[in-house]
Amino acid sequence: MKFISTEIAGVWLIVPEPIEDERGSFARLFCRREFETRGLNSELVQCSTSFSRLKGTLRGMHFQAEPHGEEKIVRCTRGAMYDVIADLRRDSPSFRRWSGFELTADNRMMVYVPRGVAHGFLTTSDDTEVFYQMSEFHHPESARGVRWDDPSLAIRWPQVPPALISDSDRSLPYLRP
Repeated sequence: MKFISTEIAGVWLIVPEPIEDERGSFARLFCRREFETRGLNSELVQCSTSFSRLKGTLRGMHFQAEPHGEEKIVRCTRGAMYDVIADLRRDSPSFRRWSGFELTADNRMMVYVPRGVAHGFLTTSDDTEVFYQMSEFHHPESARGVRWDDPSLAIRWPQVPPALISDSDRSLPYLRP
């Protein structure tokens, strides 16, 4: 695996390095030692998946508040998506900055999302499935989010407005100054 640092503190793009032969390929997607070497949380306690039928479906921007903050590893296992993270950590040098990544089933790249960083995505193809690995169990009382179109973040989504957003994501708050 190749770990590529990003402009957002603690966010890593992880690129599998497949070994190919006549059968196909093999690649590691997680290695506790490689995560720990970089100071990343390697304790994963839960995995989840989401499936979006339509291109232009937006999910986000979500995070889990303390005391149940979580790190996540996000990967597109089917289809394609524009994955976005936004730094909400007040003490971070990249506070209120965002980054976006093209994650597809074909490129197999993953994003490591540290606690305090909101995550969301916009599907760029129909029938998109996303696989999440999390360092904390889901706690509904700690579920939080911010608006996908918050002007203080100024995220540039590839398709605006998105074709489909849930009522709960439409009702997320804007960031306070």
